[in-house]
Amino acid sequence: MERILAIVGNDIVLKSDVDGQVEVLAQRNPKINKNDPELRKQVLDMLINERLIVAKAIEDSVDVTDDEITQRMDMQLQQLTQQFGSESRIEQLYGMSMARIRREFRDEIRTQLLAARMREMKFGETKASRSDVEVFYERYRDSMPPVPARVDLYHIVRYIKPTDEQRKETYQRALAIRDSILKGQATFAAMARAYSQDPISAAAGGDLGPIEKGKLVPAFETAAFSLQPNEISQPVESPFGYHVIQLIDKKATSINCRHILLKVGQSDDDKQRTKEYLLDLKRRVTEGADFEALAREFSEEKETQGFGGAMGQLEPSRLPEDMRGIVAELKDGGVSDPLPYAADPTKPGFHIIWRKSATTEHTPTLESDYKMIEQMAAYDKRQRLEFEWLQHLRKTLYWEYRD
Repeated sequence: MERILAIVGNDIVLKSDVDGQVEVLAQRNPKINKNDPELRKQVLDMLINERLIVAKAIEDSVDVTDDEITQRMDMQLQQLTQQFGSESRIEQLYGMSMARIRREFRDEIRTQLLAARMREMKFGETKASRSDVEVFYERYRDSMPPVPARVDLYHIVRYIKPTDEQRKETYQRALAIRDSILKGQATFAAMARAYSQDPISAAAGGDLGPIEKGKLVPAFETAAFSLQPNEISQPVESPFGYHVIQLIDKKATSINCRHILLKVGQSDDDKQRTKEYLLDLKRRVTEGADFEALAREFSEEKETQGFGGAMGQLEPSRLPEDMRGIVAELKDGGVSDPLPYAADPTKPGFHIIWRKSATTEHTPTLESDYKMIEQMAAYDKRQRLEFEWLQHLRKTLYWEYRD
């Protein structure tokens, strides 16, 4: 029987709960000693605190929905897959199948969501007054790290759009590739290596490997799941382009298939047309037009369009290398020439960047960095209030160590 390390209300903390959290910490920092008693005690206390908050949430009739749990679980499993490289590696680390991980994750994620909701209800509106900020600044001013150099950037994004004629031509090319395979003129794998514009799968003959349901774009997934083993689809359009798909194997919750991808709208004419559009906007800025107003009207990136194209105040050292030199050469108020932009791989495009202003590295002051110090003071205040609240919960709710 598995060892119980603590009881919190009607809940328990198992040794495996602590082991799992310690393993995650060790993956992030290989220098961690997983058998350090002090580390394990800290992790155990953290888990006890989480369960105390959940017990209080239940007492106060706070709840979360099954949809919220499923959404968070899918997101966390996707992050773990990216972090550790594959689902099989996750299974090795946790010592159980993905199906069991999903079952056991549900309770843990419900705990996380309930605790987060309770914290938000309790401290979400915590703000730092002017007095709080000044006291915080006086207390920590000598230990505050310097504010790094920052540059305030805005951009206007335009995506490369194919014409109807280009879309039709790409579809016909995909159809011709499919016909050649069906006539036995070449294998699917050979045609994928020769023509697919998905370089990773092309090298493997188009093989995508096993993929769980829900991880593919809808049009591709619907077409793939409708096929029988070895059957080849008609050309299927997705945001990436046109796909020819061959089913290898499928199960109720996963699929294994090959594909050949032909992208649409990547010609030199398409790119030049997009760059010229942006060059015209740059000219208007140099003649006095307001960059933020132009971004709100003409930028096609929804995430930044409504904010006048604001990319944020960024550290130059953290910019992509190809962008760093260009931004460094711009003067405040300067606009770059069109640069390739592909934040979304399904929508390649170009953008022009406006350097609004820049600051050098400096010691933080209330005059120049009030908002940053205010955020730090509010976070510090919230941490102190939460610590006091947890001490109160430890005194008023039932819990005990069992180790």
